[in-house]
Parts: sequence; C-alpha cells; structure tokens
Amino acid sequence: MIAALIGLPLLGAVVLLLGGRRTNAWGHLLAVVMSASSFFIAAMLFMQMVGKPEEEREIGQFLFDWIAVGAFQIPFGFYLDQLAIVFVLLITGVGTLIHIYSIGYMAHDPNRRQFFGYLNLFIASMLLLVLADNYFLLYLGWESVGLASYLLISFYQQKPSAAAAGKKAFIVNRVGDVGLALAILLMFVTFGTLSFEGVAAGAGLAAPTTVTWIGLALLLAACGKSAQFPLQSWLLDAMEGPTPVSALIHAATMVTAGVYLIVRAHAIFDLSETARTAVVIVGAITLLLGAFIGTAKDDIKKGLAGSTMSQIGYMILAAGLGPVGYVFAIFHLLTHGMFKAGLFLGAGSVMHGMHDDVNMRHYGALRTMMKVTYATFALGFLAIIGVPPFAGFWSKDEIIHAAFGQNLFIGLATLLGAGVTAFYMTRMMAMTFFGEARWEQDVKPHESPAVMTIPMIVLALGSAFGGMAMLFIGDIEHWLEPVTGFAYPQNSVSKAVLIPITLAVILGGAGYAWLCYGRRPIPVDAPTNVSLLTKAARADAYGDAINESLFMRPGQYLTRSLTWFDAKAIDGFVGGIAAAVGGLSARSRRLQNGYVRSYALTMFGGATLIALILLLVRL
Repeated sequence: MIAALIGLPLLGAVVLLLGGRRTNAWGHLLAVVMSASSFFIAAMLFMQMVGKPEEEREIGQFLFDWIAVGAFQIPFGFYLDQLAIVFVLLITGVGTLIHIYSIGYMAHDPNRRQFFGYLNLFIASMLLLVLADNYFLLYLGWESVGLASYLLISFYQQKPSAAAAGKKAFIVNRVGDVGLALAILLMFVTFGTLSFEGVAAGAGLAAPTTVTWIGLALLLAACGKSAQFPLQSWLLDAMEGPTPVSALIHAATMVTAGVYLIVRAHAIFDLSETARTAVVIVGAITLLLGAFIGTAKDDIKKGLAGSTMSQIGYMILAAGLGPVGYVFAIFHLLTHGMFKAGLFLGAGSVMHGMHDDVNMRHYGALRTMMKVTYATFALGFLAIIGVPPFAGFWSKDEIIHAAFGQNLFIGLATLLGAGVTAFYMTRMMAMTFFGEARWEQDVKPHESPAVMTIPMIVLALGSAFGGMAMLFIGDIEHWLEPVTGFAYPQNSVSKAVLIPITLAVILGGAGYAWLCYGRRPIPVDAPTNVSLLTKAARADAYGDAINESLFMRPGQYLTRSLTWFDAKAIDGFVGGIAAAVGGLSARSRRLQNGYVRSYALTMFGGATLIALILLLVRL
C-alpha cells in the first residue's frame, strides 16, 4: 500500500513523458487520476492509523536491499508514521487540486501533456522524500524533487528569464544539498547506520560537537530547499514557471521539505542548543526579510513568493524551539499549505482573466468582475494574516506564543512579522480587487471556468475551517507528540494578553495599508521617487547583488586567472618543451644528410679528437 502511494504518480509520469504524442488527448486526465488515487490510498491508511492504538500506528514496508557494500547497508524501504501521513495527505490532497486546476489553466498550452508528466514526477519525488525510512533514501527523494522543480520552473524554456530561473533554483539548491550530503556522511561515520531509528538511538552517545555539526549541515540543506536566508534568492525567480507550479512548490511540496527534515531529525537538534539557536536565527531573519520584500512588489506572484519565504521562516523558527515548537511548525505548515495554495491559484485566476498580466497596478475593482476569485482569495487573505477563526490564526499565534516563551526578541520578531504580513497582504487585496479599474480598454476581465474555481473553493474552505478542524477535531498536538515530542511553553506571556496584542498589531498593519492603497488612487506606473527601503524591497533586499559580489564576481576572476595561467604558464611550459625538442631535432637532422663524404669527415674528426686527447693525457 505504501509503495502504491509513490508508484501511481511515478507510473503516470513515465507514461506521459515516454508515451509521446499518443497521450496528448488524455494525458492530463491520467495525471489527475494517478494523483487522486494516491490521495485516496493515503486517506485509507490514515483511517487505519486512527483506528489503532498510539504505539501501533507506525507502518514499515521493506522492498529490497538497495546498497550492500561492507558495513554500508542501505535498504529500499518506506516508513509511515504520524508525521509522514500528514505530509502525504497534504502533498496528494493539495497536489490533486492543483492538477485539476491545471486542466483549465494549461488548456491551450501545446506542451500540456509534458507539464502534467512533470507534475506527477514532482508528486512522486516529494512522496519518496517523506516516506523514506533512512536518510540515504530521503536524499534520493530530495534530489528528485530538485530535478522536478527545475523542469517545472523552466517549463517556458523558450523565455530566457524562465530558463535562467530554473538554472538558478537548481544551482542554489545544490549548495544546500552539499549540507545534506555532509550530514549523511557524518551520520554514517558516527552511528554506523542511516536509518531514522538508528540515528535517533545513537545521537545521545555521540560527541556533542559532532551532533552540532550534523545539525548545522542539516540546517544548510533546509536553507536551500526551503529558501531560507542566505539561500533564498532562487524563490522569487521561480515565479517564471506556470502559476500552478508556484502553488505546488510554494504551498505543499518543495519549500516544506526543509521543515520536514529538521523535525524528522529532531533527535539531533534536541541534543544541540547551538544548532537549535542557529535554526531560530535563520527563521527569524527570513520571516522578516520575506515580509519586507513583499511590501513593495507589484508582481502579484512575487508578492506571494515573498510571503512564502516569510511563512516558512515562521515554521523554521518554530522547529528551532525544540519540543515546544516542532508540533506548531508542522501545524502552520499544514494550514499554510491550504491558504497559500488557494492564494496562488487565486492569483492565477486573476492572471487568466487579465490576459496573463501580473502587475497589480493594472488591476483594480476586480471584485465585481471575478466574484468567486475574490471571495476565495479573501478567505485566504484572512487566514494568512491571522484573523480568528481562520486557519492561520490558530497555527501562527501558537508560534508567536511559543517564541515569547523562549526569548523576548524572538517573540517580538514574530509579532513584527505578523504586522508586516497584514500590511503587504492588505496592499495586495486593495490593489487587485478594490479601487478604480486600471486595466487597458482591450482587456476584458472575466471569471475562470469551473475546473479552476472548484479547487479554489475547496482550498478556501480549508483556509476558513482547516485550522479549527486540525486543532480541535484532529488534536494535532497529541497526534504528532509520539513522533516529535511536545512540551507546553514555560514562563511565557499569557495567551489572554498576547492574542489581543497580536490582533492589534495585525489590524494596525492592515489599516495602514488600506490608508495607503485603499483610500488613495494607485498610479499605473510605479513611482520612481521612493525611499531607500522601498528600493531595497523592490530589489529583493539586494540578495542577487550580494551573491554576485561575494560569489559570482570572485568566481569569474578566479576562472579568468586560472584560464590565463593555463594558457600562459602551463601551455607555455608544455609548448616550450615541444619547441625545444623540435628545434634540437631539426638541427640533429642536418647531421644525417646522406652524403658519404660528410660521414667520413665526421669520423676523421672524431678520430683526430680522440688522438689529441690521448696525447694530452700522456704528456
């Protein structure tokens, strides 16, 4: 059963990518069926787990011995527990809705069959990542996700910007992948095994320094895959892919992999305060950096991309809090998967009705033209800013509460992030759905077809009620506790005090955005006379410029220097030897001219020389 979860979408990908044009007519339907079938199997497995006692909910499935070289024994097997099943349900559930939405969104694309093949491959890769029973097999899924993301981000490869975005995502993720590879090597050398259970059991016996280095290497891997500081630069460029790709990568799959990795390896982080502190710092920086970038973006997809950075930052920060935050990191990951997927699909619906225009300055007043899109987007908006009783309120406020229990400054960072989130999301709502119409005369905004709006409605319902359902019905805290552990925050600010403060900050951020963008005319062209902070936010906080100065330019100079050294020194030395040998050979050939008289003269000269030497010796 577990193998079928991965096997079905993988089979769909193989059929669509190798079947050729013969699958064009029905390929998209096959992809939807394969993804939906995995979701139904996941739902059945979940119901089976719910019906079992807590200690019997873990399910393993061994397939075969994958690698057997001396002590390096790696099985190919799967492991399903309470942590894995919630990821599987999110990946297959939200993934299937995105598949259905894509039927309408990609209806006129000549490469639609190929696109759906990549979607199936992405789902299979992500499922392999979260279902692996050891870190080496997890690495295989990790790299497969990187490949699938490259194919999807650069899907419109005829556009130079899309091709560059795909390469950028691939290369930046390779930097993070070095961290995972190093962590795996350290684990095997230290523990003699790469199974989750073996590493967890041996972590307490390892040297503290070794455990810390493993944790920091895992954090580097998480930074790459989840677009956390300082490896966040690829995420905004990834918006070059089709909008369903943005929803899939940014909501339910790729960017959540880093959070999963840290929580799955909690036995390592529980033993290293240094590693946990580093995780918290990275999360805090990223949640504020992503929110800051989102405040000045006019591209609706890039605004949501900055939001994703920020929200994943909340999750990473929560995971760094240890047993106090593991559960809340996953809780917010699940609610975020619903409302962020809904927001991205809503953005795609707006683009569909606006002839693929992504500039919010060309929108305005769309609430009357696209009522379903407006209503579903509004529910996602209320969920992400944390208005009760919507999903984000229950999960994000738990992180804020836990952060204040850990450290005042970390708590203030999460609170500030909530206010900035309310600002940029209200700005997005005002520029898109309110105010005066700013679109050109030949543009006729219209609602998307049902195949696109139905998935948006389902996700909007999840944004509205998903948080309450998971907290009060699903009891997410106690469901994950056997796997991650759980501890209530100690010495924290009372929720009765903190919740009103948080809501006041949210209302302040939203109110200020409304005054700036809801009550004033919005110019069609972005103002150029802006503050330095606005310029920095528009330039993605100069992330690309910093990377170019620190890494690209020095790399170019090093490459040019090595090229010069190779051409002048290495090639010059080799060429000099060849020239010397050639010159000596040319001169030696003159002695072999074929004339007998020359040879006789040479022999006579040699004999004379020998005779003179003997004469001198006797004297």
